[in-house]
Amino acid sequence: MPDPSRKRFFVYSTLHDGVNAQWLLIPLLVAFACPTNQAAEKKIFQAGACAIDTTPQTFPVILNGGFGGRTADQAHDPLHARCLVLDDGVTRVAIVVVDICMMSREFLDETKELAHKATGIPVDRMMISATHTHAGPAVMNCLLSGVDETYRKFLPRQIAKGIELAVKNLAPATMGWTVTAEPNRTFCRRWIVRPDKLLVNPFGDRVDRAMLHPQWQNPDCLGPSGPVDPSISILSVQSPGGRPIAVLTNYSMHYAHVGAMPVSADYFGRFGNKLAQRIDAENVDPPFVGIMSQGTSGDLQNFDFSKPEPAQREHIDSFANGIAQIVSKAYETIEYHDWAPVIMREKKLTLGIRKPNKERLAKAKNTLALSKMKGRTRPRGLEEVYAHEQILLAQMPPTRELKLQALRVGKLGIVAIPNEVFAITGLKIKAQSPLQPTFVIGLANGEEGYIPPPAQHKLGGYTTWPTHTCALETQAEPKITTAVLELLEEVAGKTKKPAYTGPDLAAAYPRTVLDSKPWAYWQLDEFEGPQAIDGSSNKNNGTYEAGIAFYLEGADARSIAGNNHTSRAAHFAGGRINSASKNLNANQYTIEMWFCNYLPASARAGRVYALFDAQSVTGYMFSRGPKCALGAPGDHLGIGAHGTSDTEDRLFFSNGTALNQVLIGKTNLKPKTWNHVAMVRDDSNITIYLNGNTTPEISGQAESGFPPEINDLFVGGRNDGFANFEGRIDEVSIYNRALSANEIAKHYQAAVGFP
Repeated sequence: MPDPSRKRFFVYSTLHDGVNAQWLLIPLLVAFACPTNQAAEKKIFQAGACAIDTTPQTFPVILNGGFGGRTADQAHDPLHARCLVLDDGVTRVAIVVVDICMMSREFLDETKELAHKATGIPVDRMMISATHTHAGPAVMNCLLSGVDETYRKFLPRQIAKGIELAVKNLAPATMGWTVTAEPNRTFCRRWIVRPDKLLVNPFGDRVDRAMLHPQWQNPDCLGPSGPVDPSISILSVQSPGGRPIAVLTNYSMHYAHVGAMPVSADYFGRFGNKLAQRIDAENVDPPFVGIMSQGTSGDLQNFDFSKPEPAQREHIDSFANGIAQIVSKAYETIEYHDWAPVIMREKKLTLGIRKPNKERLAKAKNTLALSKMKGRTRPRGLEEVYAHEQILLAQMPPTRELKLQALRVGKLGIVAIPNEVFAITGLKIKAQSPLQPTFVIGLANGEEGYIPPPAQHKLGGYTTWPTHTCALETQAEPKITTAVLELLEEVAGKTKKPAYTGPDLAAAYPRTVLDSKPWAYWQLDEFEGPQAIDGSSNKNNGTYEAGIAFYLEGADARSIAGNNHTSRAAHFAGGRINSASKNLNANQYTIEMWFCNYLPASARAGRVYALFDAQSVTGYMFSRGPKCALGAPGDHLGIGAHGTSDTEDRLFFSNGTALNQVLIGKTNLKPKTWNHVAMVRDDSNITIYLNGNTTPEISGQAESGFPPEINDLFVGGRNDGFANFEGRIDEVSIYNRALSANEIAKHYQAAVGFP
């Protein structure tokens, strides 16, 4: 059992900031005026919890979680609605996590009304979400699943009853929170496809650069399209004596693929039982409730596709036990508070939907007419299913209204979003939230489908294909993010943090780069475009084009991001960064960056640059010259395969087809390895340094391929868009002078660490 003597904090000593200071002023004045009544004025924090069984009572039952209609004849393991009610003496809220794939806004509005009548808790003080088990009954129509009407009538009453029982269990409580992490059980499941292997979407267009579940080490896929959020957020409530009441956790992992036979709560249900065992909470009264909520896992899963397929995949029992072990260890470090404010706000946000255009709708109707279903009453296969969905989409109203929520418990923030949210969105909200820590519960208060960031929409793939349950506009993600950050500001009484705070001067590499006075310093740490922000004081920002994925892990040198931070980079998938290089010297300048090429040298074999037929271009990392100019006049730095081999990439410099001067490096650069490169133009001299070596990788003479008055500059591609770079680029710095070999080596050593 937890140590009852653990440090605790009292109401008048813990609350001092934001909105709380205003309404605490009156009780404080009363306390000073009437010292004998001070104890009576002290507010009591209460908590109550209940896990109510929601297993179907009638079989067979229709299931969500697949393209086709599925049914189950029995329950593999029980389902529950896990309810937690918090009361700070002023505000009472209910947090409910239901073992189900998804619940519509209309369904949950009905459920909340039932709970309100039973408990008096306002409907806008209830946060109800789905775990997103793909082995649960269907209470809403998604793709071809249909609705199980019997279960649809049963579940709202059970959820409302669970909230009512949690209220009855209200008792004085203490609370605390912490954050831990499990990076080994959640991975990005959406991968970027090679530019020569574009995928055809269900509408017949060969445009998709992203594939969901690409399979193990698929050679057609380059790498993950987004970052991972491995954190596990924990809110614990106990009795004043240390008896566990409930633990609410949040983890960004979609669902476990192994062992969840319908009907099943998946790892979410097993986690609660495993945690109770580990914290000695199996036989407490009232029963302990362990809750796992769905985080921002729209693009995450428990498969690491960068590795060979394992001989045996981890079963959900082992998965749940592993998560419970990590949570229980962090649980023992929590400091508990005797009181904390509970503040909740809700707002409604109206968004447009992506209706099919005339051509797509006509094609959909034609697809279904030609197939004639072959005697079937339901569509089958991707083409028919998505054709059917376009007809449903065309019949929908042009907008959807979402309910968004933010909850504050002390210094902890919780956000509720009715979508399958990508990990990058959760990381963005956490980074900017005025409450630390903050976590995001997905599929809460409704279900409006995936919300890929706009940059991910450009890459296409399954999570971007519109259906009647996944139809929100392409700008939905930034609008939702803005709205929930505003809610967090309201409940915190503080303004949000900036998304980008500039170079961390505690880290050696940024500090050393800035000491060299760059013309521009693009760290490429942004969560989104359109600007590549200049980390120097010169404000020479770049502009991201479409075809770039953000916030991937960057250069693995240890001193780039600083202690306990991860270096971040942009992944270039057809797009570039462009900038007007006004006031940048045309005759003496330096471009420096870290790069990691993901494209095999053979992918563009035969795409020969100019007349230099001994070289096939893999990708251009830097270009300076007029945009879209015929013959690409300019200075260009790239990598390519040389000689008789199409498997070895080397650095090269060229200055366009008219001059056709090419300088080639000596070192074979292996794919998916980070390298540091600096290209120096000093009048007609071109010198290129690789990985801190003071001996040049390339040294020679080449005329400037662009007129001095041209201001166009590109990172991640050539000025005419030919053979753009495919991979990650990090820490781009540009200098208005020719750096020396020793100065460049000093930058490199600052990143990797001095001997």
